[in-house]
Amino acid sequence: MTLSAERELQHLGETRGCQDHDHDLVHELSRRLDSLWRYDQYIANAEWRENIKRFWVDMKRYEQENINRLKELIKEEIRSDCF
Repeated sequence: MTLSAERELQHLGETRGCQDHDHDLVHELSRRLDSLWRYDQYIANAEWRENIKRFWVDMKRYEQENINRLKELIKEEIRSDCF
């Protein structure tokens, strides 16, 4: 790594607002919420292609389940004062 690149990255991660595993949960929740937000449009775009439309409907349902699971894990972390 070049000297300037080393300086750019030198202090990353020194200050953390939470543990890595909690950050990972929040980051993943955000990513999945963004995906969920798009599924209705994908479903509408596939209006005449039933197999594709069904795929997006299934993906939306799975994503909602994953989001709920992530929310529960975050709640558990907060309740146990680990967050």
